Amino acid sequence: MGGRPSSPLDKQQQQHLKGQVDTLLRNFLPCYRGQLAASVLRQISRELGPQEPARCQLLHSKKLPRVREHRGPLAQLRGHPPQWQPSFCVLRGDGRLEWFSHREEYENGDHPLGSTTLTGYTVLTSQREYLCLLDALCPDSSTTGEAQRAWRLALQGGIRLRGTVLQRSQAPAARAFLDAIRLYRQQHGQFSNDDVTLGSDAEVLTSVLMRELLPALRAQTLPGLRGDGRARAWAWTKLLDAVHAAVLAGASAGLRAFQPEKDELLAALERTIRPDVDQMLRLRARVASRLKAEVQGPLESCLRGKVDAQLPRITQTLLSTVEAELAAVRTLLTQGMDRLFRLLRGSSSSTQLRKEVYSFGEMPWDPELMQICYREAKRSQGQLGQLAALFGFFGTQSLVFGAQDLAQQLMADAVTTFLQLADQCLTTTLDCDQATQQLEKVRGRMLKKFQSDSSSARRRFIHSWLLCIFLPFVLGQLESSCKAKLLKFEGDVLAVGSPALTIEGIYEDVVRAFLLQRINRELKKALGARNMSCILDDCSEEPWDQAETGLYRASPSSYWFPTLVGKIVVMGVLSSLRTMQGTVFRAGAA
Repeated sequence: MGGRPSSPLDKQQQQHLKGQVDTLLRNFLPCYRGQLAASVLRQISRELGPQEPARCQLLHSKKLPRVREHRGPLAQLRGHPPQWQPSFCVLRGDGRLEWFSHREEYENGDHPLGSTTLTGYTVLTSQREYLCLLDALCPDSSTTGEAQRAWRLALQGGIRLRGTVLQRSQAPAARAFLDAIRLYRQQHGQFSNDDVTLGSDAEVLTSVLMRELLPALRAQTLPGLRGDGRARAWAWTKLLDAVHAAVLAGASAGLRAFQPEKDELLAALERTIRPDVDQMLRLRARVASRLKAEVQGPLESCLRGKVDAQLPRITQTLLSTVEAELAAVRTLLTQGMDRLFRLLRGSSSSTQLRKEVYSFGEMPWDPELMQICYREAKRSQGQLGQLAALFGFFGTQSLVFGAQDLAQQLMADAVTTFLQLADQCLTTTLDCDQATQQLEKVRGRMLKKFQSDSSSARRRFIHSWLLCIFLPFVLGQLESSCKAKLLKFEGDVLAVGSPALTIEGIYEDVVRAFLLQRINRELKKALGARNMSCILDDCSEEPWDQAETGLYRASPSSYWFPTLVGKIVVMGVLSSLRTMQGTVFRAGAA
């Protein structure tokens, strides 16, 4: 971690970067507008179509994903020349890291010396690793092990939280933005898939432009840097930080300026699309049918020759990864419930029981505990990277983050479900043995719901990431042979006069449908024929019905464990309901 007190960019360089950002926004925003229109059409078509029953059985936790606030001393590389200096650092719940000269400055409410959001960071735990990184960038700490581990886990959680903010969003505009980024890059010949979409919308745009600027920046700047290898590397990182900050400021300002137009556009699209949605969907189906006949030959040839051979290995690797992670989640849940039951049977003190119930409710946000699950998601990252790289997929960090988000969400939903079901079944008339019997039944019900939801989540996760790996590759392979065939259909689509319907979008839907057939067939083999009905429910071949990664379902659930503890107290096991509830609630709120 290094401080950056001043910018090495002169006014001419800053103005040049501003022009680059303006050009990016000018070229990107038409893609974004088109995808916003497509998202409105997709949303309306789903509203008007058959309504499926809710698939999830667990209650959805209303607690937003967060990082546990963590604070303590760290060494920071800063100054001229740069030296490791002690700092007092605070990791906020939103994944923002602040640093102060001393603890007293933080405790007195002083402004931090600096702060950074953790998007795109990598955790290094030794000076040797940092120096190796500097050496790699430009060729030619005194903390205890326990404190270092705590910081590493906390920072890793913050990096993931900041990185997957768009992927976790349920807003149609977030998906439209990610689709627009992919289409923008494809228009510039970039069909590979990587981790560029980690971060907020402005951070993603910044990453896109930084990738475009980096080759020229490296060629123009590195030859002129003076000093030995590490001094040159330090100067290079200072320059990169300054360029990144300037681009990020410009992208943020541009997106803020676009926000009023976006709001008006979404409202106008809703008014214009809804009356004509049936006509638009019928036209889309007709064009898709004719287009399918045109591209089926080269598409099938591409799938047979390039995809079919590797699809089973990648599917099995994803399956093994997710199954191991979800098994770890179930084990942690079972262990947490066992601890509660032991305390209840043993007539433990109110303080012990209150602490254990609070810890159970906090399990999804405990970085040390959840690391057991997160390690399983990361274990096969290298193997997945090697397999998927054959198809231009380099987004394994995003994939691992997605698997870890899934584990955390399932854990949060399971904890919420257990505590609410317990709250419903426990009454003041039950003694301790009767309460234990009721909670055993609650455990069984929750684990059945967890098994059902985790099976569905596993299928949706694998399905979604197989599309992410293979779809851009197939589109890139067909670019030269199939794109020219679209011209004959463009007139029919343009006659509709709506940006929500484009020939490029219909073409991609056709390609996706063919690929989904292959994916569903492989999932049937991997998961077994007995699960095929569930696979087809979750992974429809209709592109606009494809399953989303993650578990999202609204429910009336809330933060239940204070009431649960209170009811256990009333059974005569412990003492004072009112005092105990108040104490636990304050701890939870904090």
